[in-house]
Amino acid sequence: MTLYNSFVGVDIGKFSFVVAVYNQKQTKEYANDAIGIKTFIQDYHKYLSKGLCIIETTGGYEMRVLLTLCEKGYAVHRANTRKVKHFIRSFGNAAKTDKLDSKALALYGYERGERLDRFTPQSKQALVLYELVQRRQDLKRLLVAEKNRLQAPRADFIKKSCQAMIDAVAEQVKLITAELNTLIEQDSALKAKKEVLKTVPGIGDITANELLILLPELGTLTRREIASLAGVAPMANESGTFKGYRATGHGRSDIKPILFMSAMAARNSNTSLKIFYNRLIEAGKKKMVALTALMRKIIVIANARIKEFNLVPVL
Repeated sequence: MTLYNSFVGVDIGKFSFVVAVYNQKQTKEYANDAIGIKTFIQDYHKYLSKGLCIIETTGGYEMRVLLTLCEKGYAVHRANTRKVKHFIRSFGNAAKTDKLDSKALALYGYERGERLDRFTPQSKQALVLYELVQRRQDLKRLLVAEKNRLQAPRADFIKKSCQAMIDAVAEQVKLITAELNTLIEQDSALKAKKEVLKTVPGIGDITANELLILLPELGTLTRREIASLAGVAPMANESGTFKGYRATGHGRSDIKPILFMSAMAARNSNTSLKIFYNRLIEAGKKKMVALTALMRKIIVIANARIKEFNLVPVL
């Protein structure tokens, strides 16, 4: 029996998004802002109320639409970009427009709706938290760039300018980090999950914050699924007698750098993860291969511990 009566595909862009309903030719475009989202919900309420909305992950531009729909109680699936692209290509259609993509997403929902999971935000402040994390990462990249410029031989005035930028950006990073910590402290569930994540070697305050917010699926997926989503799962490359090198595939944006720093910290810690890393090195594995395996182990352990936390009944 079909769980949904209709399937709504939403192709997200930076400034606008296009909406299509399965088995309908007409599509509509809306501004990707509060007014545009409100109008979209009003126009498509009858389809959304008993249907499934499929939104493709698009570098964070989907978050406002996604979370607004969740707040209204509509069923939403946050689609994996790689899976959707392969699904579209399977029809042999090389053409690409926003209208075609929105229709393809609606079709994707129709054909796989019963197997697609519903996105569930972890907090009412999910959008604010997500934007704060994105802003912090942007500022950290700017901070690294300015520090690199400071090292180059330049005029004294330029060096003073770089130092002023470093001081200003560092202060903003500090303020945003404090705001993130405050918001998480105010949410009992997120606060508890953060403490659980910090029990994993290599995961500290900042890493726990970012994993909680950027990977809300933690604790809801299998070990293989979470590793794939994080981009640290080795992909088989075999055919007949040929056995090629297994490399990790693409995962969610910004997760790999976070796990890399965690792995660097874990390999220097006095824990079982350091022993695990050293055994791989002693077995002849390259350092980067061993670090990637450590990254995978960290996210798998984190996922398992959050899953255990979710199973504990609330008294």
